[in-house]
This record gives sequence, structure tokens and C-alpha cells, in this order.
Amino acid sequence: MNTTQTKIMTQITKRFGGDGAVVTAKDFLDLAGRDAVDQALRRLGKQGDLNRIGRGLYHKPRFNHKLGIDVPPDPDKVADAIGRQTGDRVAPSSNVIANQFGLSTQIPAKPVYLTTGRSRNIQVGSQIYRLKHVSASKLPDTSTAIGRALQAINAIGPNPDQSTLDRIRSTLTNKQCKALADQARYSVGWVADSARQIAAHPESIIGATAHG
Repeated sequence: MNTTQTKIMTQITKRFGGDGAVVTAKDFLDLAGRDAVDQALRRLGKQGDLNRIGRGLYHKPRFNHKLGIDVPPDPDKVADAIGRQTGDRVAPSSNVIANQFGLSTQIPAKPVYLTTGRSRNIQVGSQIYRLKHVSASKLPDTSTAIGRALQAINAIGPNPDQSTLDRIRSTLTNKQCKALADQARYSVGWVADSARQIAAHPESIIGATAHG
């Protein structure tokens, strides 16, 4: 490995979590010029240190020893990298969130992500991602556990059953449950109602006490 390749691999570990990371050339322009970064990424791809999964997108392989297979890139990490690549904000749609929370058994054939950029399809390996344009004011903040829970509530709609609310509640700490109810006061009535129900019995959360 040359110096730029070594620096890129080190930064992937420190900034993006190492195995399973999805990165783009723009992530490393603080290390070298664009041509040098592109060349280093191509070489890392040929060496097998990274997998090229799309135009300008690279994935650091993550091996599942129990299953004996390489784990495919995480869709959210792919979407985040696309956002960094284009300079647009990107967030999972309610359908994607519902699937991630286990609230839907249907795996989207074409995951939909919301973006402040233009609407388009992007192919990453054999998977096609649908980017749907929304205004910045309508882009949900899913960067926090509370934001993702709110998006999950929106996904399931009014009058959810108790088991569905329990599933969302299980991802939050006691403190986050209270914050969810506080933040949901500014949402439509049924979203606020669901958030209040989730916050009503935080003691049922597995491990919530340990995490505060």
C-alpha cells in the first residue's frame, strides 16, 4: 500500500467504523488530491480491501463468521454516502423505517430514501435505490433514536396495536421516551397520542434503566 491508500484505510476505521463502512472519494479529499484519491480507491478495490459497489462508492467488506458470508452493505450507510457524495441531505422513508423496526414483513424491492436533491434511481450492486425529492422542511430527522421512532410512528399510522408500540418503545431508553412525547407535541394529534402511549410505561423497556 502506498501512503494515500494507508491513510484512507486508517480514516475508514477511525471515521466510518471500519468493516461495513460505505465511503466515497469526497470523504478523503483532505488526504490528497482527487486524482490521487480516485487512484488509491481503485487500487484498494483491485486488492480486495474495498469493494466498488457503485459509481464512486466503496464498501469495506464485513464477514459474518457464523454464516460464513460477506454481509451486504447497510442501506442506510449507502444512502448516507450518497448524500455526502452529492451534498444533499438524505433520510429513510417511512416504509424503510417500518421495515427496520420490524413493523413490516415486506422487504422493499426498491428502498425509497427522501432527499433534498433531485429524484432519481441509483443502482448499487444488484440493488436499486429510489431517491425521492422533498423540500428541506419536510425531510425527517432520522439521525437520532427519537427521530427514527417518530418516523416509525408515522409509518404505522393511527390506532396502532399495543405490540407495535411496544416494539418501538423497546428501542428507546426512559429518557428518550419522555423526549419523544415532548417532541411529538408539535406533530399531528394521532402521532402525539402514540408517543404519549409509548412514554406512559417506560419501565417495561428491556435494559432502559441501565442506559438511563
